[in-house]
Amino acid sequence: MMNSFGTLFRLTDFGETHGNCVGGIIDGCPAGIGIDEAFIKKELQRRSSGSSLSTQRKEKDDVRFVSGIYDGKSTGAPIAFLIDNTDADPNLSSNYLLKPSHASYVLKEKYGHTCNEQGGRFTARQTVCRVVAGAVAKLVLRQRNITIDSETLSVASIKKEGDTAGAVVQCRIANMPAGCGEPYYDGLDARLAAAMLSIPACKGFEIGEGFAAAKMCGSQYNDCQNPDFSFKSNHDGGVQSGISNGQPIIFRVAFKPIPTVRFPQQTIDYEGNVITYTGNNRNDIAVVPRVLPVVEAMAAMVAVDALLIAGGIKC
Repeated sequence: MMNSFGTLFRLTDFGETHGNCVGGIIDGCPAGIGIDEAFIKKELQRRSSGSSLSTQRKEKDDVRFVSGIYDGKSTGAPIAFLIDNTDADPNLSSNYLLKPSHASYVLKEKYGHTCNEQGGRFTARQTVCRVVAGAVAKLVLRQRNITIDSETLSVASIKKEGDTAGAVVQCRIANMPAGCGEPYYDGLDARLAAAMLSIPACKGFEIGEGFAAAKMCGSQYNDCQNPDFSFKSNHDGGVQSGISNGQPIIFRVAFKPIPTVRFPQQTIDYEGNVITYTGNNRNDIAVVPRVLPVVEAMAAMVAVDALLIAGGIKC
């Protein structure tokens, strides 16, 4: 099981949705970075947004840093952190059935799990660790005036009470210098795609014009340049041949509907017996807006990693 993400700037996280805590270790953060804990807390609060689309589970998400920080600044050593689970409440009645479009079946086949509690690692609760690491990465990016923001582009219409909805999110990385990214097999856009597709419920990624580019002609699409090397357009979304070109990096991420619906669905248990399952209100209706800081966090980690690899930041 791979529990780490990144090359030089790397997050290794642990914990389960209904365990005592979750946490992680951030390797590769340069020394001397001011660790703004108020900013990190704000990012965590964004993830725990109490919107009408969010779960009724209420976690405090108070992060405790236990190493790698001295007098408010990173030391260059691994930054370790813990976050207690304070509102864990496993639905025991649903532990022994295969939840539709969840990880139940594939974890049974891969690891021999015989109940959903064993798969507590494979839930959106794990993304809280990504937000902590991403917030630290954003603090690193501040030094280069690189900013990351995101927005919800669309949410599917819900036509039945208790149903859930898919959504599309757009993210923008501004002021990323040209020359970051390691082609061919490890290009910046490929790293961003892998990062986004690792987020639970993500099913699609496109950068720049994305799939719309397939309907365009080269004369429409090409990002031509001026004598001062500035670009006249940004159809490539800031990345060419896997390398940043200095323009804003713009990409979109598609998320499937949350699989836990709040009305009866026919499924089977771990023995193959037909059974009826109804989800509860401790699951989101849509990934937005809570997924926005997660998307930004993954983008921030990719950006810092790319800068470190390119020598744009000193370790």
